[in-house]
Order: sequence, then structure tokens, then C-alpha cells
Amino acid sequence: MSEYSYSVILLLVSVLISSVSQIILKKSALKKYPTRLAEYLNVSVISAYALFFLSTILTMLSLRHVPLSMQPILESVSYIYISVMGYFFLKERFSRRKILGIVLIILGIFVYSL
Repeated sequence: MSEYSYSVILLLVSVLISSVSQIILKKSALKKYPTRLAEYLNVSVISAYALFFLSTILTMLSLRHVPLSMQPILESVSYIYISVMGYFFLKERFSRRKILGIVLIILGIFVYSL
């Protein structure tokens, strides 16, 4: 595999890590906390922001070999990741609108890759 391929995979992993972080933050936001400070300074929130930081580092490393014009296209995969994780971990439903959006994202990625 070339450096380009590894970098694309690294960018997709970075997007996945960022998506996991968003799910952790949403689960944390759904909980009740005794104080306002505990709402922001708890293990879930701190670990989610640490994952965001890791995701940023991985994105910067991947952009050394992936064209910057391709980055927003690959970042759009996060909508798919979050929708699927939301279904499994947050018990969110797939509406017709959400499914249509996912299909359009996949088509957009496919068209861009041609």
C-alpha cells in the first residue's frame, strides 16, 4: 500500500474517533449531574475531548499525503458513522430523511472518487 492509501485510512480512522467522541459527549449530556462543574469535569467529557484531540492529531498527520480538497469528502463519512452509532448506542431511529441523507453522502463520495 502507498503512503496515500495509509493516509486515507488514517483520516477515516480519525473521523471514526471523532464520531465516537461525539457519541460519548451526547451520552454524557443525557445524564443528570449534582453540580454544573460535575457536568463538565467528569470522566466521560474529559475522555471525549481527549479523543477529539487525538482525532485532530491524526487528521493533521493524514493531511501530509491526502489532498486538502479530498478532506471534506472523507469527513462527511462522520454523518454515516454517527447515524449508525446513534442507532445502536442511543437508540435513535432512522427516518426516511436520514436514510436519504446517508445515500446522498455515499453517492457524493462515489462521484468524487471517479
